[in-house]
Amino acid sequence: MKLSESLATIAGTAEEFAAPAEHVNGVLVAEPAPGEVVYVCAYEGPAGLTWLALQEDGTPVTSRNRVREAVTIAALCEVAEEQAGGGDLEELRKQLTGLRLTENPPGIDEAEAAALDLERTLGAAPRVASPRYLDEIGAAARRLERALGDTGTSPFAVAMQQALAAVEELAKDVEAQYKLPLT
Repeated sequence: MKLSESLATIAGTAEEFAAPAEHVNGVLVAEPAPGEVVYVCAYEGPAGLTWLALQEDGTPVTSRNRVREAVTIAALCEVAEEQAGGGDLEELRKQLTGLRLTENPPGIDEAEAAALDLERTLGAAPRVASPRYLDEIGAAARRLERALGDTGTSPFAVAMQQALAAVEELAKDVEAQYKLPLT
């Protein structure tokens, strides 16, 4: 089954857990460990946001650790996708193309190839958030940074480090607003 089909199926299942006047607002797919797919569902309703994580078979996840791992990797991958290539990869690729056409500096081909590689790594939505995917984004972002001449501290790594507190806060919010008791 394709990921988009799985998402549609899980979203339908998630609706069954919605409280009155509440609806599924989004579903993120995480694979915190190889072969362990978790769908993190956000609900919106009169009480604000609530959360529920579902396994592939549609049963709720009640393990606090599994929920935390799924939310954390999903959030980290979202941040990585937003930060990779300086936050606007499409604009960067346009600028590199313009620079190649006007000045054609040494290394521009390498930079364009690295930007294209990063774009391919990011792929099209929907995606599965996983440690492997996060590592692939990080490696592709670093190749691009080096191709652009940045040999010092990685701006991407700094942005990811700065996001850790927000990711931790999100995980706490999910736990606090979880639809079922966590063990």
